[in-house]
Amino acid sequence: VQLQASGGGLVQAGNSLRLSCAASGRTFGSYTLGWFRQTPGREREFVAAIRWSGGSTPYANSVKGRFTISRDNAKNTVYLQMNSLKPEDTAVYYCAAAQRTLITSSMTRAQMYDYWGQGTQVTVSS
Repeated sequence: VQLQASGGGLVQAGNSLRLSCAASGRTFGSYTLGWFRQTPGREREFVAAIRWSGGSTPYANSVKGRFTISRDNAKNTVYLQMNSLKPEDTAVYYCAAAQRTLITSSMTRAQMYDYWGQGTQVTVSS
């Protein structure tokens, strides 16, 4: 499975961006997809996740109500709609895929994911 993240960029605070993560190599089937972010000197941080088969979509408290994760089965693509962006959202955003349907408590843990995209930079200016 190859994951290609795109859609990052430089925006002013309060604006929006939509990140995309396109998968190739196989269809997602029973996979779990997640978005994480990382800033220099800090550990990779969970942002949001979604099961390809549906169900709950956990979010980090810091993005709840502002970010929305979704999927397009036909396009084998996962999206992260980011609204009301803040300077503290500045990070490299990574998409990740786990080869199984994770329980909700596991969806937030980076070590549960098997494949990672290359990351896309999001910079929010104040």
